[in-house]
Formats: sequence, C-alpha cells, structure tokens
Amino acid sequence: MTLRILLVNFLKKMSKTLKITVILTSLLLLLNECGIYKPVDSRKVPVQGKERALKNLKEGRGISLKDIGKGGKTSYEFSSSNPMWRATLDILDFLPLTTVDYSGGVIISDWYSDQTSQNESIKISVRFLSNEIQSNSLSIIVHRKLCSTATKCVVKKISSKIEEELKVSIIKKAALLDKESKEKKKKK
Repeated sequence: MTLRILLVNFLKKMSKTLKITVILTSLLLLLNECGIYKPVDSRKVPVQGKERALKNLKEGRGISLKDIGKGGKTSYEFSSSNPMWRATLDILDFLPLTTVDYSGGVIISDWYSDQTSQNESIKISVRFLSNEIQSNSLSIIVHRKLCSTATKCVVKKISSKIEEELKVSIIKKAALLDKESKEKKKKK
C-alpha cells in the first residue's frame, strides 16, 4: 500500500478534533521545515560584537581585561573573613548545628538540652541581615520544646533573655575579630 492510502485509512478512524489537531500539527511542522513559518520575536535586532560587549559592561554583566588590576566592586566576603559569621560560630560552638549556610546567611542549631532538664530543649536560629557589625544585622529566634511523654511534645517560639544575650555576645566577639584582622592588615 502506498503512504497516501495508509494516511487516508488512519484519518477515517480518528475523531474530528483529533483529525484537526493532527492536520494542524503536521502543517506547522511542514512549514517550519520549509522555512516559511518563522516564530515572532518581539526583541529588537541584537547588537553585534563590540557594541554588545560595551552594553554588557555598562550593565555590569561582563568583565574587561583592562580593569583586572583595579580590583572588583563586589562586597562578597569568604565566611572565614566575615567577623559576624566567625563570631556566631564561636559563640554557638557548644550546640550541635543542623544548618550552616553562609550564602543563605543562616545558622540553625539542633535541639539542645542540658543535663538538668531532659523533657525541655531549645533550638536557636540565627539569620544574618547584613555583614555590618550592628545589633540590627542579626535576627535570632529561639524555640522551646516541652515533652510530657516521649511522643507528646509542644514546640513554641519564645522570647527570652537568650536572644539578647546571644546578640550582645556575637556583636562583641565580632568587633574584637574585626579589630584583630584590621591590626594584622596594618602590620603587613
């Protein structure tokens, strides 16, 4: 049998909507292959070569070799050079940590309880709002879990002295670390 006869028999067995769908899809594919159908592009004609590179540089999306020796304009710091981050890790070193994400600016501890209260534990979350050594650069949240039995526990966000004490300790430690790193830079 020829291809035409097979196609006609196939189309007779299909429903009307399916026939229209197959015909339109085949037509679009055929037109696309022939180069007649071209998708609409609402963008303007792309800028070529040097013009595009200059445009990207102005928009801050590229680099220029002549600016390599001048230093970058980024404010990114490695976690080991950020005094707020280092201070927080130093202060919270007694806690088991579950999440430590420098790029996301979050440190979350695991549930912690001391030896005196087995049915009560706390969890501390520290969120970094900026790298500046200020009290408003940190958001500290403390949750408390009280368990009456091994399976029945209640978790609540609490406002306690712990938040403020941690914030003050972290700021003080960060200020000391920052001062030390500035003194080391002066000695070099």
